Amino acid sequence: MRREQDTPMSARVPADVEKPDKIVFGLTARQAAILGATGLLLWGLYQATHTVVSPVVFTAVAIPIAGVAFAVVTLRRDGLALDAWLLAAWRQRRAPRRLVPADNVRGDTVPDAPAWVGIQAGPLPAPLRLPAEAISTEGAIDLGAQGTAHAAACSTVNFGLRTAGEQNSLIGGFSRWLHSLSGPVQIVVRAQRLDLEPYLDVLADEAGGLPHPALEQACLGHVDFLRELSRSRGLLRRHVTVVLRQPATGRHGRDTSAAQTVARRAQEAARALRGCEVVVAPLDGAQAHAVLGAAADPNGGPQATRAGTASGVVTARPDLRHLTPGDTAAEAAEDVEV
Repeated sequence: MRREQDTPMSARVPADVEKPDKIVFGLTARQAAILGATGLLLWGLYQATHTVVSPVVFTAVAIPIAGVAFAVVTLRRDGLALDAWLLAAWRQRRAPRRLVPADNVRGDTVPDAPAWVGIQAGPLPAPLRLPAEAISTEGAIDLGAQGTAHAAACSTVNFGLRTAGEQNSLIGGFSRWLHSLSGPVQIVVRAQRLDLEPYLDVLADEAGGLPHPALEQACLGHVDFLRELSRSRGLLRRHVTVVLRQPATGRHGRDTSAAQTVARRAQEAARALRGCEVVVAPLDGAQAHAVLGAAADPNGGPQATRAGTASGVVTARPDLRHLTPGDTAAEAAEDVEV
């Protein structure tokens, strides 16, 4: 009889498939360009100042500059090269802090307040720009210049209860899918609080229809156990979503080829992960919209109301413009129409 392996196997998967190639002295093209530009700048300064500045003085000034340039291209922080990290920090510093929904997402600014508003509220907020511009009925998410994405819901597998041989099979199938990837993929695991009360109410109501009293008692005992568990523990429900993205290839209009390609990749992922006992269901347009909405507003629900956008029209009656300082705020609010 063939024995199963005592310990599960491990599969080697590239950690960073988008890591840039090193071209010279262990440096990437960007790092070599930064160091080369710094060297040329220092050489040009030396040629321009060597007749009036002592070489010792120039060397004392040039060494710290060269050291800073070398540190910028070699050091890393938060998984990024220091030059990329500094560029991201500079962009984040210059980005507006206050963002609001706006209908004119193509515009650069939020419309100014009407002329009859006499209060200066300071700088206006910037319009909130979401990556997704449109969602087709088939579930293709248009990301504009970033291409097209497609989301698929995935089931989970209880890995800890499997034998070593079964775990080896699952790991092997998952690693084969990772090695077969030909484009950007993101695996999103989102946790949401689970409310068992609707389910428990239905279970308790249907317990009386069971064919034997012992089954009814067992069902009610299970309901009591779950209610106690819900009161004593914070129950969570996890949603696993695989998002596949295809970079844009067209320059104008919707990229239909990218949408078709990413949809085909979603079907290929469903077939590949089926061997890992993971059920992958590509999302259609309505389901993708619901997933994006839940990710943007985790605490919201289907009954949540949508606030007005910053570009909504605000009108007033003509007599509102002639309000005197003695008018109360309530009277002014009654005359405003949004």
